[in-house]
Amino acid sequence: MTNIVKGMLAGLSATIVLSLLMLMKGAMSLLPALDPIGMVAMMMDVPMAVAWGVHLMIGAIIWGGVFALLEPHLPGGARWLKGVVFGIGAWLIMMVTMMPMAGTGFFGMQLGMMAPVMTLVMHIVFGAVLGGVYAMLLRRGSASAI
Repeated sequence: MTNIVKGMLAGLSATIVLSLLMLMKGAMSLLPALDPIGMVAMMMDVPMAVAWGVHLMIGAIIWGGVFALLEPHLPGGARWLKGVVFGIGAWLIMMVTMMPMAGTGFFGMQLGMMAPVMTLVMHIVFGAVLGGVYAMLLRRGSASAI
C-alpha cells in the first residue's frame, strides 16, 4: 500500500471523527448556525446525502492524500503533531475560502467569534487523528514488509 493510500485511509478516519464531533456539536445545540455540510449542499445545490459524501471524499482523498505528500516536510516531529500543524492549515484554508463562499465572511465572523474557535478545535482534533492513524499505518506497513 502506498503512502498516499495510507494518507487517504488516515484522512477518512480523521474525517469520520470530525463528522462525529460535528454531529455531537449539533445535538448539543452548540453553534447551530455553523453547518459545514449544509454549506456544501447549498453551494453545490445538492441533497444533504451528496454533501456528506463530498465532505467524506474531501477529507479522505484531498486532505489525506495531500497530508501524505507534505508530511515529510511539515514541522512538528511526531506525526500526530505534524497532523495538528496540517489541520490548522486546512482550517485556515476553510476560513478564507469556504466561509466567504458560504456567505459568512472571512473566518465565519458573521456567525460570531465562536465559529472560528470551534472549527479550529475540530480541525486540531482532525489533524491529530490524521497524523496518528497515518503513523500507525506506516508502522504496520513497515512491520509487514519484514
